[in-house]
Amino acid sequence: MTLAPVTTLASRQTQPAHQTRPARQAPHTRAHGAPTAHHRASAVPASTQAPLRAPARAQTQLGTTTVTQPAAPATRSYPQPRPSTAVPATPPQPAPSEVRGFALYVGLDEASAAELGISLTEIVTELRELLQRRAPSAEHYASVALAPSGAPGKNLDLVRLALQEPKAVHAHQQASETERKKQADAEASSRVIIDTSRKRVLVDGENADFTFKEFELLQALVLREGRTVSREEIIEVLWKDSAEPQPHARTIDVHVRRLRNRLGDYADIVRTVRGKGYRFDRHADVRVIHSCAHLT
Repeated sequence: MTLAPVTTLASRQTQPAHQTRPARQAPHTRAHGAPTAHHRASAVPASTQAPLRAPARAQTQLGTTTVTQPAAPATRSYPQPRPSTAVPATPPQPAPSEVRGFALYVGLDEASAAELGISLTEIVTELRELLQRRAPSAEHYASVALAPSGAPGKNLDLVRLALQEPKAVHAHQQASETERKKQADAEASSRVIIDTSRKRVLVDGENADFTFKEFELLQALVLREGRTVSREEIIEVLWKDSAEPQPHARTIDVHVRRLRNRLGDYADIVRTVRGKGYRFDRHADVRVIHSCAHLT
């Protein structure tokens, strides 16, 4: 029986790279189908065969044969976070304090002192004499607190505020902020705002653009709320100090008609009293902000 020639390693090494390797032939078997001893020796178990080669990434020269080796997978390194060396900021510590004196606030106006048969000057003088006897080396200073005439509030609170006592100033700021919010809420809920301090009228949040005479007429009626004001009285109030000649009584009717047009849906706050004049009636959606000065 003729055996197929076995290709040796040397013959495979001399083959050009572009030639195709011949296909492996099936081993010859005996008549009863068992392979010969030569074939058993030349057959390579499947487990020992070289695995499929990956795409060449690195090449190593071994004699005349080029053996390809799979390159190691590329690895990507990430920078490691560096430990923070920053020292946390230490909050500033308050400086140590010590008592250096005291302040005594006295709420007493001159009229109340006079009712007691004493004056503020006498009280201050007696306090200084007492301090001189008990602590001769102590320095002292007296100050009189002044407040606007008729200012609301307790005397002691006004004195503390006038002398800028910290707690009194803080309380005053809070009260002012509360009042401001209340005023803002009232303005937001009011449809008509008559501001005599700023000389303006807002209708639904928009300036009604009153002329000077129209606003003066409305203000004269507002300051006499609930009372009928005659045309002659209106002329006396509006043109009292004016260099212009006094108009006819029917001119007031023209100003009132224009004023009502600017008030829109709230024109009825200025009512006509037939045969007598005009009257301002307060409305639930109308807010009046008064100034300190009033027409007489």
